[in-house]
Amino acid sequence: MAGAVAAAGSAEQFQKLLQSPDRSLVVVHFWAPWAPQCAQMNEVMAALAREHSQVTFVQLEAEAVPEVSEKYGISSVPTFLFFKNSQKVDRLDGAHAPELTQKVQRHAAGAAAPAQEQLHARLGRLVNAAPCMLFMKGSPKEPRCGFSRQMVEILQRHGVAFSSFDVFSDEEVRQGLKAFSNWPTYPQLYVAGELIGGLDVVKELEASGELDTICPKGQKLEDRLKSLINKAPVMLFMKGNKQMAKCGFSKQILEIMNNSGVDYETFDILEDEEVRQGLKSFSNWPTYPQLYVKGELVGGLDIVKELKESGELLPVLKGEN
Repeated sequence: MAGAVAAAGSAEQFQKLLQSPDRSLVVVHFWAPWAPQCAQMNEVMAALAREHSQVTFVQLEAEAVPEVSEKYGISSVPTFLFFKNSQKVDRLDGAHAPELTQKVQRHAAGAAAPAQEQLHARLGRLVNAAPCMLFMKGSPKEPRCGFSRQMVEILQRHGVAFSSFDVFSDEEVRQGLKAFSNWPTYPQLYVAGELIGGLDVVKELEASGELDTICPKGQKLEDRLKSLINKAPVMLFMKGNKQMAKCGFSKQILEIMNNSGVDYETFDILEDEEVRQGLKSFSNWPTYPQLYVKGELVGGLDIVKELKESGELLPVLKGEN
């Protein structure tokens, strides 16, 4: 088995591979046969498997074993999860061969000093990822502790534009940020890369009226959605972008759009949770992709297919219907 990549075709097989008694690290590639970037990363995995015989490498077709994909929050492919002693210790989203190689080397070797330097640099990038960054348990839609819920409510009440990071999704960040910020608990709020503090500090700032001067204001979600759907005459909201679809439905609609010869812009809803959830309510359409022409919703993949078959798609895209 050394040097080979195992395939997990069921949740049971996956669990067995996770519990490999003689292996310290298990790397799982969640992939899909329709995505060319997954095929490339499978080759990278095979090369890494030859190099790291002590590591277990596993391929799992994300849509074929949905219970495992849902359990670990896999929303796009390729995604890589790293396990030690059956516990998830790291994650990598997307086809990044150098970063995958680096993570495998780091976790396999367990090299403390370089890993600490890399973690410090990564945390530095994360706290600066948006003007206002909230590190919390869960997401703004689904907070997973009372303090995180209260923090989200305060920020939303004040119309603060913030991005968030779920510390449950990455144990390395969860532990590392405590030392990095010298703050032992969550949530933690950063503005312009500087730590503001936790819930008690933010409550005090709210009471004194200082919170509004410190935190950047957000454009109201409805206004933001309106400006996005009107950003171009033809707008496609999808998983991924023109260059790389991240789900089968988005891939199919891209092919239809590319064959139409009409110019269009795309928006990757996986990059923005607020838009992803907000647009469902705004358009009263629960799934993606969603196609808009001149600010009006046309529909999803099924409707676009029907329009194509009836010969009506081109007039609709050109705004003639």
